[in-house]
Amino acid sequence: MRQANRLVGKTLAELAKHIQPGVNTLQLDAIAEEFIRDHGAVPTFKNFPNPYGKPFPASICTSVNDVVVHGIPSAQTVLREGDIISIDCGTLLNGYNGDSAYTFCVGEVSDEVRELLRVTKESLYKGIDNARAGKHLGDIGAAVQDYCESHGYGVVRELTGHGIGREMHEEPQVPNYGRAGNGKMLKAGMCIAIEPMITMGDKAVYLDDDRWSIRTRDGKPAAHFEHTLAVRRGEAEILSTFEEIENLKN
Repeated sequence: MRQANRLVGKTLAELAKHIQPGVNTLQLDAIAEEFIRDHGAVPTFKNFPNPYGKPFPASICTSVNDVVVHGIPSAQTVLREGDIISIDCGTLLNGYNGDSAYTFCVGEVSDEVRELLRVTKESLYKGIDNARAGKHLGDIGAAVQDYCESHGYGVVRELTGHGIGREMHEEPQVPNYGRAGNGKMLKAGMCIAIEPMITMGDKAVYLDDDRWSIRTRDGKPAAHFEHTLAVRRGEAEILSTFEEIENLKN
């Protein structure tokens, strides 16, 4: 699990080098697929089925501005100065899955949008801090929800984090909202993916005509950050990493 998730972190860092105005999201997808396969893994998102019988056609999800998650890479989606793009990436390596997401700025973005990204990423770590043996799923969700809503942001209800291991999506679901003390009790050794999906405006979302992309109803931007972690008796072990992405910024 560590190896698969560290490869996701390296892939996201490789993509970060190419995120700039004028690049289209299909180009980013090609870079990601080549990088993942060159490292002996398989991109798990490619051909992943959805309830509508439409397999996902790409290796990463590229969600720009008001697309919350599951954006399909396209040659027609060209990044522009001031955009934000969430890239969600999954790998299958030696029989185990890695899954992580990061929302990137394209050039200079507004202070308002930068604040949305900051709060969303911080909410992820507040959720992780509650992912300890003996706590409950509701503790994670409440930590994310309370922090984001205190800043006036919307917390998407229709999509959740999830268990992860030999399969990309396993039980339990890990909501980004809830009541402390409620829900399944966490046990040491569980692996889960926590992924706040937070909107600048209203929390309402809808499914695009492509049957994959989830967009905000009010057209305002959304941010998405995700880590895979192992629950321990004390502090959780974060298996994925943003370290290489953050190092590129410095």
